[in-house]
Amino acid sequence: MLDVILFQPEIPPNTGNIIRLCANTGARLHLIKPLGFILEDKQLLRAGLDYHEFASMSVHENWTECAERLQGHRFFAVSTKGKQRYDLPAYTSKDAFLFGAESRGLPSGLLESFSEQHLIRVPMVSGSRSLNLSNTVAVVIYEAWRQMKFEKGV
Repeated sequence: MLDVILFQPEIPPNTGNIIRLCANTGARLHLIKPLGFILEDKQLLRAGLDYHEFASMSVHENWTECAERLQGHRFFAVSTKGKQRYDLPAYTSKDAFLFGAESRGLPSGLLESFSEQHLIRVPMVSGSRSLNLSNTVAVVIYEAWRQMKFEKGV
């Protein structure tokens, strides 16, 4: 299934919502340290409700460790700086989506390591800064899953 990677997430309710999303779509969640919260945070647990037990979640020390763990996957970085719309690639179950921290996105050095075809964006009206992280993850994951005919979905 798909993999969601959060690079140094900062806001517990966003991560909690994403845990719930991953549990309901079968996506695996990867968190890259440092985290802006502890995993036992009340807001994180509240937003994720009781979905933690249904979600596959891993915590990684850094991007390199995460990328090595997902060796063989095709990576997409999701950023407002992306040139390609998120709905244009043809996704497969071996795809992983990297999302940046809420306040700063992905570091420029990391963004530069992605080819233009693997640096995707969700369209917004001119002058907008960014969407909420959990909303962006939902938009992208549901598009990828839709392309896969909602495999294993009911």
